[in-house]
Amino acid sequence: MPVPTLPPPLDAFVAAVNGGDTDAALALFAPEGEIDDWGRRFTTPKAMRAWSDREFIGAQGYMTVTRVARIGNQITVDAAWKSNHYSGASRFLFTLVDGRIQQMRIVGE
Repeated sequence: MPVPTLPPPLDAFVAAVNGGDTDAALALFAPEGEIDDWGRRFTTPKAMRAWSDREFIGAQGYMTVTRVARIGNQITVDAAWKSNHYSGASRFLFTLVDGRIQQMRIVGE
């Protein structure tokens, strides 16, 4: 089974997440970027980092991408997610603008 191909900057985002590099992952977001985790919205760099430290990268998160679909600047990434906070099938919906992540929504699968 072929490995799904992630477009930039999502390839770098997944590498940063899996490498435990919060700074690199957050640097890929647009200045007005946001994270929406099942309706909980984090819209400032400080809030995004606190969430990531607690529930995402800081929880030793690792994502194995299983499917990628793209329609325009909307990219759906299905992944097997594993962390100390939550593990299981997950769906990440990304909106890209000018080569940066405008929004990452986590909605399950």
